[in-house]
Amino acid sequence: MKEPSPADQLTNCEDEDFLQVKFYLSVLYGLIFLVCFPGNIAAIFVYCVKMRPWRSSTIIMLNLVITDLLYVVTLPFFIHYYVNGNDWIFGDFMCKFIQFCFYFNMYSGIIFLSCFSIFRFLVVVHPMKSLFLRKRRWAVVTCAVVWMISLVALSPLAVLIAPSDRQNKTICPDLAAAEDFITSRRYNWGLTVVAFLLPLLTVTLCYVLIICILATGLHTQAGYKQKARRLTILLLLVFYVCYLPFHVFQGIHLELQVQPVSCHLKKTILLMFTISKSLASLNTFGNLLLYVVSGDNFQQAIFSLFKFWKNKSLK
Repeated sequence: MKEPSPADQLTNCEDEDFLQVKFYLSVLYGLIFLVCFPGNIAAIFVYCVKMRPWRSSTIIMLNLVITDLLYVVTLPFFIHYYVNGNDWIFGDFMCKFIQFCFYFNMYSGIIFLSCFSIFRFLVVVHPMKSLFLRKRRWAVVTCAVVWMISLVALSPLAVLIAPSDRQNKTICPDLAAAEDFITSRRYNWGLTVVAFLLPLLTVTLCYVLIICILATGLHTQAGYKQKARRLTILLLLVFYVCYLPFHVFQGIHLELQVQPVSCHLKKTILLMFTISKSLASLNTFGNLLLYVVSGDNFQQAIFSLFKFWKNKSLK
């Protein structure tokens, strides 16, 4: 009997559901929803009511909160999908919408954090020359441009992602599981380079320079240095722990679609990609912490809000 070639093995290799793993992912998504849905609602309330007049950084953070909330409200659909054994019941539009929200949250969040990092770098390194950046109109223009770029850059997802029937189930695929995997592969590499790797290098360079400048600044207060270090560590953790594994394993997974490899390797990478996608969702936790340590008196606004509710409940 003739042994199947590697290419035949790839063709005949059925995707693994990893139902046990996805059960735990459903639990994780549930925790993210329970924490981040009220957390982002509270953050929007604080930014809109307790932190006026807005600064440039405040406007950028508010837009980041809105993108996080847009993604968080789709998590119940992901949870139902996994619990239901990867059988999508909510129609074509909602499948495209929730997958779009995942990628939109990730890439617009990456760009917003990059803009926030550049603004902060210029304020620290060139405080006098960057005074114009503190005007709110620059932040408003920046956020509007980020929204437009993100919407245009991710619009191909409406074509690439579509539900399909497999093994008596309706599958709602992400970009890595799209049927036109050749186009998806090229599109993914474009997104990865332009919307992730370049921002990653930019953010890393900005905060390395900020820490170096603050470390050599003789008149910089110790508290300000400590806050800058916390902000740097947290923001780089979001990029390197949440976003980097996802892009690595999504890229490898797509490359294996056109390479003659064993089913074992393909399924191992698919498992790692499934796990890394949940790590990417944890950026919403990191962003909540980022609002607290980013400055702009967010902590004081939260404390005053709790104090108000406490006094009201005692009356």
